[in-house]
Amino acid sequence: MNTPVNGFKQALAARRAQIGLWLGLADPYCAEICAGAGFDWLALDAEHGPNTIRTLLAQLQAVAAYPAQIIVRAASGDPTHLKQLLDIGAQTLLVPLVETPEQARAVVRATRYPPDGVRGVGSALARAARWNRHGDYLQRADAEVCVLVQVESAAALADLDSIARVDGVDGIFLGPADLAASLGYRGEPAHPVVRAALGKAIAAIIAAGKPAGILSSDEALAREFLGLGCSFVAVGVDTTLLARTTSALAARFKPVADAATPTRPSA
Repeated sequence: MNTPVNGFKQALAARRAQIGLWLGLADPYCAEICAGAGFDWLALDAEHGPNTIRTLLAQLQAVAAYPAQIIVRAASGDPTHLKQLLDIGAQTLLVPLVETPEQARAVVRATRYPPDGVRGVGSALARAARWNRHGDYLQRADAEVCVLVQVESAAALADLDSIARVDGVDGIFLGPADLAASLGYRGEPAHPVVRAALGKAIAAIIAAGKPAGILSSDEALAREFLGLGCSFVAVGVDTTLLARTTSALAARFKPVADAATPTRPSA
């Protein structure tokens, strides 16, 4: 067996638009349902979703038979955490709250084996290497890892060009919600000031020669970001879809149900 090629990384390098779905339910059954929906990629969220290494492993196993590519958003850029994510088989990592090129370089080093990085060699214990059944894993692993860093603050925007030009960073993901809060518009990711900042950031990322990505559950905004040149866009979140759909269904029936419920006669 050979180490699998990272299809998501190849698509980014070719600048093919990739449409994704964000997963925060932290459940392999739900992840498998979403994997069959037709999205190019799915993001497993370990930053805000209630995920552990074990739940992420179970989801990676559940979706392995499907063509959807997987991004794992790490809880942080801690090298030990990133090492564990790589060892369970994640090939594409998204690291949040990167604000400087130094942080970006540290993230890249955490995903590379020595002498190019600091990732510990534990392939005999790693699903990523299929427990050393991928005979070429140690030689191929670095090249197949895709590193995405998340820019989501005013400080990061100020250093965006330097971050984007770090060798080994394969793409920049913009975080509208945190960026809006950082700019003074908490809870307003669609505010004109925030949208203008995002537009400038997308242009700067592309000018630096890197793919830009973003998440927006607003269909019009998602299409706008694609039109601005974003290469990978998440167009929904599983928790949001479930919450909105169940609330809408209940609202359609609840008035009827309330009217049909007999009132209890007063004593």
